Amino acid sequence: MSDARVHLADVVSRAAFAGERTYLTRRGRRVAAVVPAELLEEFEALEAAEDAADVADAAAAIEEGGEPVPLERVRAELGL
Repeated sequence: MSDARVHLADVVSRAAFAGERTYLTRRGRRVAAVVPAELLEEFEALEAAEDAADVADAAAAIEEGGEPVPLERVRAELGL
């Protein structure tokens, strides 16, 4: 991370103009990344689409009716 502090402007420029992805590490472990904004925007759009699909699936399940599932059963099935 200390190297990134010194070269932050270069890291950001390479992400913005060359599409380069740079991992920031701490004690040899990846802790963050500098990525092109377009890449993050695509990721966020995919997340939003997935969330919208989950909401639509939930709404369809509610409309189908059926028996409610007790929270304890859900937790047990998920191992929580």
